[in-house]
Amino acid sequence: MRHPTILNACALVLPLIAVASCSRDDVVAAPSSPSSPPSSPAVLGSAVAPNVNNALSLIVSARVRRADSVAVRYGTSTSLDSISPAVKASGDSAIIPVLGLLPGTAYNLNVVAFGSGRVVTGELLSFTTDTLPEDLPHFTTSGDDPSPGYVVFGSGRYGLAIDNTGRVVWYHRFRDGPGLNFEAEPTGTYVARPTTPDPNDLDPWVEIDPSGNAVRTFGCARNLQSRFHDLITEADGAYWIMCDQVRTMDLSDMGGNKGAKVMGTVVQHVSATGQLLFEWSPFDAFDVADLDSASRSGSSVNWTHGNSIDLDADGNLLVSFRNLNEITKIDTRTGAVLWRMGGTRNQFTFEGARTPPFAFQHALRSTGPGEFVLLDNMGDPTVSRVERFTYDATTRTARMTGSYAPEPAAISQTGGSAQTLPNGRTLVSFGPAGRVEEVDSAGRVMWRIEGNPGYVFRAQRVRSLYRPGVGTPR
Repeated sequence: MRHPTILNACALVLPLIAVASCSRDDVVAAPSSPSSPPSSPAVLGSAVAPNVNNALSLIVSARVRRADSVAVRYGTSTSLDSISPAVKASGDSAIIPVLGLLPGTAYNLNVVAFGSGRVVTGELLSFTTDTLPEDLPHFTTSGDDPSPGYVVFGSGRYGLAIDNTGRVVWYHRFRDGPGLNFEAEPTGTYVARPTTPDPNDLDPWVEIDPSGNAVRTFGCARNLQSRFHDLITEADGAYWIMCDQVRTMDLSDMGGNKGAKVMGTVVQHVSATGQLLFEWSPFDAFDVADLDSASRSGSSVNWTHGNSIDLDADGNLLVSFRNLNEITKIDTRTGAVLWRMGGTRNQFTFEGARTPPFAFQHALRSTGPGEFVLLDNMGDPTVSRVERFTYDATTRTARMTGSYAPEPAAISQTGGSAQTLPNGRTLVSFGPAGRVEEVDSAGRVMWRIEGNPGYVFRAQRVRSLYRPGVGTPR
């Protein structure tokens, strides 16, 4: 590994130079000042070190005085034409990550301190980034008009982000991989649920910050096994999670086994300290007969197979149950089932949709009051489609308002995702079919990963490496 040169820095008072951040994050600005009064911030010293989690980033530490926030200006020449987002100073110190760098490249940088309407910079530091891991995947892309930002997904042993050229700009390596699903959360972190070597233990979710640090692990309450398919974290540390619950049931009267092990998807709301705040179980609300007869005939029955959750505009829960071909809305105060859409217990009349309207669906997301998008994996067995629906819960009517089928056809059957983007665009992954595309409202491909990127369980576009998921649709 190359070792960076570390230099001490003294305070210099400079007029503020407006520079653009390549991460598209806002940077705190302050008016220039021709003098340095006693209240002016000061940079007492700074140092730069490699980020052991990611060769494409570095960590800058600074000692400051009277600084409200601190950033790092950097570049491959003395012009320092990029700047990191500012972070709040903690007393007289600050730790500032710099992300999205090039591998094996020499950088110059300095600390920028803001306070009392003034800005000062420290002395010039130098740093050379390391080379990339040999097993890090590589990608190529095409498309003349992609949306801005980065695309996040899991690949091999990595959770990673690529830019629109296909270059990996951020990564985190998991010992045995992220467990298919690697997703950015609206709280500004990443989450994954890697599988542990012990098949009998409870596999925990892990939360990763933008610097690549594992900040916590968590899972289901009541010793239930967590499902890797989806998760929602909240600002206070609480989270919504899907869990596996298994009961032994006599299904002989419906053509099944007398001692069948039936697995249903439980949904929990858990506090940051692990307290169970809410729980809903299909064993209290559904019937195993809702599953087709062939799927309930074995000794082990994968009954509901919940694969995505989202909070609707009214704060209630939307859940996709793949094996029931059903979307269910659940009251998050009482646990009551408000309605069931699709499958054998369908309560809606569909307009402008095929029969069935969707099947083995994935990646359900609320897009507004009475609206949602999903990936319909098998409603049409010849091709998987992104579909948009509107519905009226009072009249129990639903209408397909948009559909996109790729050319040539891709059939997912399992996995995949659909993310609504601004300007009528959608980012879609076709899971095991090995296709990731961004399409506009007319179905034209604006950007894609070329070749076969592998099984991309979920692809998400994010605006910033420093605040992944914040301000972007799930």
